[in-house]
Amino acid sequence: MANDMPTALNLPQVDPLPADTQKYFDVCQDKLGIIPNVLRAYAFDIEKLNAFTAMYNDLMLGDSALSKLEREMIAVAVSSHNKCHYCLVAHGAAVRQLSGNPALGEALVMNYKVAPIDARQRAMLDFALKLTRESANVEEADRQILRDHGFSDRDIWDIASVTGFFNMTNRVASGTDMRPNPEYHAQAR
Repeated sequence: MANDMPTALNLPQVDPLPADTQKYFDVCQDKLGIIPNVLRAYAFDIEKLNAFTAMYNDLMLGDSALSKLEREMIAVAVSSHNKCHYCLVAHGAAVRQLSGNPALGEALVMNYKVAPIDARQRAMLDFALKLTRESANVEEADRQILRDHGFSDRDIWDIASVTGFFNMTNRVASGTDMRPNPEYHAQAR
């Protein structure tokens, strides 16, 4: 893979980017200090990029009773099971930043069961991993465990949606050899 390409595929970014896309990339650069390679990877097709960012922004940044940290925890636990290098590096950094706890980010990357999390978060990640490993075997009893830990049915929808999104993106990242921005490795340590 060429150093300037975000994936192993030869799908050059649209050049010049449409004004709205360039503005979005500029906001990323200003807020994050980088343009995440996942965005650069999708920028070969602006409609696909827009669909990806709309779904990501809704699930990860939109209104939810799940905190941003909890949504990032799901991303990392799912990505750990799927061994998605890109998402483990990028979302591991997000967990470290949001939690202020580098050890939490590292534990979630390796094995969420050893992470210093509460019983509610453990139930959330247990559900996300069951959904990841064996979605057809998720039953009402699994949803009831979440309810028993204080999650609403809307929360369960959000947990399932974030889990499903990261299972999809993990596969795209692995299938295209998407590489995380090097800057993520040093963030929030």
